[in-house]
Amino acid sequence: MNWEILGIWLGAMVTLCLYSFLYRDNPFYKFAEHLFVGMSAGYWVIYNIENVLIPNWWQNMVPPEGGFNWIWLIPGVFALFMIARIIPKTAGLSRLSLGMIVGVGAGLNMVSFFQTNALAQVKGTIFSVASGGVWSIFSSLVLVVGVVSGLVYFFFSKAHTGVVGRTANVGITILMVAFGASFGYTIMARLSLLIGRFQFLLEDWLPTIPRLLGLGG
Repeated sequence: MNWEILGIWLGAMVTLCLYSFLYRDNPFYKFAEHLFVGMSAGYWVIYNIENVLIPNWWQNMVPPEGGFNWIWLIPGVFALFMIARIIPKTAGLSRLSLGMIVGVGAGLNMVSFFQTNALAQVKGTIFSVASGGVWSIFSSLVLVVGVVSGLVYFFFSKAHTGVVGRTANVGITILMVAFGASFGYTIMARLSLLIGRFQFLLEDWLPTIPRLLGLGG
Protein backbone atom coordinates (compact mmCIF):
# COMPACT_ATOMS: atom_id res chain seq x y z
CA MET A 1 0.00 0.00 0.00
CA ASN A 2 1.52 3.28 -1.09
CA TRP A 3 1.06 6.59 0.69
CA GLU A 4 -1.56 7.84 -1.77
CA ILE A 5 -3.83 4.86 -1.17
CA LEU A 6 -3.24 5.10 2.58
CA GLY A 7 -4.36 8.72 2.54
CA ILE A 8 -7.47 7.83 0.53
CA TRP A 9 -8.39 5.07 2.99
CA LEU A 10 -7.88 7.31 6.00
CA GLY A 11 -10.09 9.98 4.44
CA ALA A 12 -12.75 7.40 3.58
CA MET A 13 -12.73 5.87 7.06
CA VAL A 14 -13.06 9.25 8.75
CA THR A 15 -15.86 10.20 6.34
CA LEU A 16 -17.78 6.98 7.07
CA CYS A 17 -17.23 7.46 10.80
CA LEU A 18 -18.72 10.93 10.62
CA TYR A 19 -21.72 9.83 8.56
CA SER A 20 -22.35 6.95 10.98
CA PHE A 21 -24.01 9.58 13.17
CA LEU A 22 -26.97 9.36 10.78
CA TYR A 23 -27.73 5.99 12.37
CA ARG A 24 -27.10 7.02 15.97
CA ASP A 25 -24.42 8.43 18.23
CA ASN A 26 -21.59 5.89 18.42
CA PRO A 27 -17.88 5.58 19.32
CA PHE A 28 -16.80 5.84 15.67
CA TYR A 29 -18.46 9.22 15.29
CA LYS A 30 -17.04 10.43 18.61
CA PHE A 31 -13.54 9.38 17.50
CA ALA A 32 -13.83 11.29 14.21
CA GLU A 33 -15.32 14.30 15.98
CA HIS A 34 -12.55 14.45 18.58
CA LEU A 35 -9.94 13.90 15.87
CA PHE A 36 -11.29 16.82 13.86
CA VAL A 37 -11.47 19.14 16.87
CA GLY A 38 -8.01 18.18 18.06
CA MET A 39 -6.37 18.58 14.66
CA SER A 40 -8.15 21.91 14.10
CA ALA A 41 -7.02 23.20 17.49
CA GLY A 42 -3.44 22.13 16.86
CA TYR A 43 -3.41 23.61 13.37
CA TRP A 44 -4.73 27.00 14.52
CA VAL A 45 -2.31 27.12 17.44
CA ILE A 46 0.66 26.68 15.10
CA TYR A 47 -0.90 29.02 12.52
CA ASN A 48 -1.34 31.81 15.05
CA ILE A 49 2.16 31.35 16.43
CA GLU A 50 3.78 31.42 12.98
CA ASN A 51 1.58 34.05 11.30
CA VAL A 52 0.37 36.26 14.15
CA LEU A 53 2.52 36.01 17.26
CA ILE A 54 5.99 35.91 15.74
CA PRO A 55 5.64 38.52 12.92
CA ASN A 56 3.33 40.92 14.79
CA TRP A 57 4.79 40.75 18.30
CA TRP A 58 8.10 38.93 18.68
CA GLN A 59 9.82 40.45 15.64
CA ASN A 60 8.70 43.92 16.76
CA MET A 61 9.98 43.37 20.30
CA VAL A 62 13.22 41.70 19.15
CA PRO A 63 13.91 43.11 15.64
CA PRO A 64 16.14 41.02 13.35
CA GLU A 65 18.58 43.95 13.07
CA GLY A 66 19.13 43.86 16.83
CA GLY A 67 17.95 45.73 19.89
CA PHE A 68 14.98 45.32 22.18
CA ASN A 69 11.76 47.36 22.20
CA TRP A 70 10.52 47.37 25.79
CA ILE A 71 7.14 48.82 24.82
CA TRP A 72 6.18 45.50 23.21
CA LEU A 73 6.30 43.82 26.60
CA ILE A 74 2.90 45.38 27.32
CA PRO A 75 0.93 43.25 24.81
CA GLY A 76 2.93 40.25 26.01
CA VAL A 77 1.77 40.88 29.58
CA PHE A 78 -1.83 41.22 28.42
CA ALA A 79 -1.45 37.91 26.58
CA LEU A 80 -0.27 36.28 29.81
CA PHE A 81 -3.31 37.74 31.54
CA MET A 82 -5.50 35.86 29.06
CA ILE A 83 -3.65 32.61 29.78
CA ALA A 84 -4.08 33.28 33.52
CA ARG A 85 -7.78 32.58 33.05
CA ILE A 86 -7.12 28.85 33.31
CA ILE A 87 -6.04 29.36 36.94
CA PRO A 88 -9.06 30.19 39.14
CA LYS A 89 -7.11 32.43 41.53
CA THR A 90 -5.75 34.62 38.72
CA ALA A 91 -8.73 34.42 36.36
CA GLY A 92 -9.71 38.01 37.18
CA LEU A 93 -6.63 39.32 35.36
CA SER A 94 -8.10 38.19 32.07
CA ARG A 95 -10.78 40.88 32.42
CA LEU A 96 -8.12 43.52 31.79
CA SER A 97 -7.19 41.87 28.50
CA LEU A 98 -10.79 41.30 27.49
CA GLY A 99 -11.65 44.92 28.27
CA MET A 100 -8.72 46.11 26.16
CA ILE A 101 -9.72 43.83 23.25
CA VAL A 102 -13.37 44.86 23.34
CA GLY A 103 -12.64 48.58 23.72
CA VAL A 104 -9.96 48.81 21.05
CA GLY A 105 -11.89 46.52 18.72
CA ALA A 106 -15.06 48.57 19.05
CA GLY A 107 -13.20 51.81 18.41
CA LEU A 108 -11.34 50.51 15.36
CA ASN A 109 -14.33 48.77 13.80
CA MET A 110 -16.96 51.41 14.49
CA VAL A 111 -16.21 53.51 11.40
CA SER A 112 -15.86 50.61 8.99
CA PHE A 113 -18.91 48.84 10.44
CA PHE A 114 -21.01 51.98 10.12
CA GLN A 115 -19.90 52.55 6.53
CA THR A 116 -20.49 48.96 5.38
CA ASN A 117 -23.57 48.03 7.40
CA ALA A 118 -25.39 51.35 7.60
CA LEU A 119 -24.36 53.91 4.98
CA ALA A 120 -23.87 51.33 2.23
CA GLN A 121 -27.30 49.81 2.93
CA VAL A 122 -28.96 53.24 2.85
CA LYS A 123 -27.09 54.21 -0.32
CA GLY A 124 -28.29 51.00 -1.97
CA THR A 125 -31.92 52.14 -1.67
CA ILE A 126 -31.36 55.71 -2.89
CA PHE A 127 -31.99 55.55 -6.62
CA SER A 128 -34.72 56.32 -9.09
CA VAL A 129 -37.49 53.74 -9.23
CA ALA A 130 -38.62 55.05 -12.62
CA SER A 131 -35.44 54.36 -14.60
CA GLY A 132 -34.63 51.33 -16.70
CA GLY A 133 -36.96 48.66 -18.04
CA VAL A 134 -40.08 47.15 -16.55
CA TRP A 135 -38.18 44.48 -14.61
CA SER A 136 -35.71 47.05 -13.27
CA ILE A 137 -38.56 49.27 -12.05
CA PHE A 138 -40.31 46.28 -10.45
CA SER A 139 -37.10 45.19 -8.69
CA SER A 140 -36.52 48.71 -7.41
CA LEU A 141 -40.06 48.95 -6.04
CA VAL A 142 -39.73 45.57 -4.31
CA LEU A 143 -36.45 46.67 -2.76
CA VAL A 144 -37.86 49.97 -1.49
CA VAL A 145 -41.06 48.38 -0.18
CA GLY A 146 -39.08 45.62 1.49
CA VAL A 147 -36.70 48.03 3.22
CA VAL A 148 -39.45 50.39 4.40
CA SER A 149 -41.80 47.63 5.58
CA GLY A 150 -38.96 45.80 7.31
CA LEU A 151 -37.99 48.94 9.19
CA VAL A 152 -41.62 49.53 10.16
CA TYR A 153 -41.83 46.02 11.62
CA PHE A 154 -38.94 46.81 13.97
CA PHE A 155 -40.46 50.17 14.96
CA PHE A 156 -42.00 49.34 18.33
CA SER A 157 -42.75 52.89 19.51
CA LYS A 158 -46.16 52.71 17.81
CA ALA A 159 -48.71 49.93 18.02
CA HIS A 160 -48.84 47.72 14.94
CA THR A 161 -52.42 48.56 14.04
CA GLY A 162 -54.02 50.08 10.96
CA VAL A 163 -51.64 51.11 8.20
CA VAL A 164 -48.62 50.53 10.43
CA GLY A 165 -49.78 47.01 11.21
CA ARG A 166 -50.42 46.14 7.56
CA THR A 167 -47.02 47.54 6.58
CA ALA A 168 -45.40 45.55 9.38
CA ASN A 169 -47.09 42.39 8.07
CA VAL A 170 -45.59 43.05 4.65
CA GLY A 171 -42.23 43.44 6.41
CA ILE A 172 -42.69 40.07 8.10
CA THR A 173 -43.37 38.47 4.71
CA ILE A 174 -40.28 40.07 3.20
CA LEU A 175 -38.17 38.92 6.15
CA MET A 176 -39.48 35.35 5.90
CA VAL A 177 -38.67 35.29 2.17
CA ALA A 178 -35.15 36.55 2.93
CA PHE A 179 -34.65 33.98 5.71
CA GLY A 180 -35.99 31.23 3.47
CA ALA A 181 -33.62 32.17 0.67
CA SER A 182 -30.70 32.25 3.11
CA PHE A 183 -31.68 28.85 4.50
CA GLY A 184 -32.04 27.44 0.99
CA TYR A 185 -28.58 28.72 0.09
CA THR A 186 -27.18 27.04 3.20
CA ILE A 187 -28.84 23.75 2.26
CA MET A 188 -27.39 23.98 -1.26
CA ALA A 189 -23.93 24.55 0.18
CA ARG A 190 -24.27 21.54 2.49
CA LEU A 191 -25.55 19.38 -0.37
CA SER A 192 -22.55 20.36 -2.48
CA LEU A 193 -20.29 19.18 0.35
CA LEU A 194 -22.26 15.92 0.58
CA ILE A 195 -21.94 15.36 -3.18
CA GLY A 196 -18.21 16.01 -2.93
CA ARG A 197 -17.84 13.36 -0.22
CA PHE A 198 -19.85 10.82 -2.22
CA GLN A 199 -17.74 11.52 -5.30
CA PHE A 200 -14.62 10.94 -3.20
CA LEU A 201 -15.95 7.63 -1.89
CA LEU A 202 -17.19 6.37 -5.27
CA GLU A 203 -14.46 7.66 -7.57
CA ASP A 204 -11.36 7.67 -5.34
CA TRP A 205 -11.91 5.13 -2.56
CA LEU A 206 -13.89 2.25 -4.11
CA PRO A 207 -11.49 1.79 -7.07
CA THR A 208 -8.66 1.13 -4.60
CA ILE A 209 -10.36 -1.97 -3.16
CA PRO A 210 -9.74 -4.22 -6.20
CA ARG A 211 -6.15 -2.98 -6.30
CA LEU A 212 -5.60 -4.02 -2.69
CA LEU A 213 -7.20 -7.42 -3.35
CA GLY A 214 -4.98 -7.94 -6.38
CA LEU A 215 -7.92 -7.91 -8.79
CA GLY A 216 -6.81 -4.88 -10.76
CA GLY A 217 -3.73 -3.23 -12.17
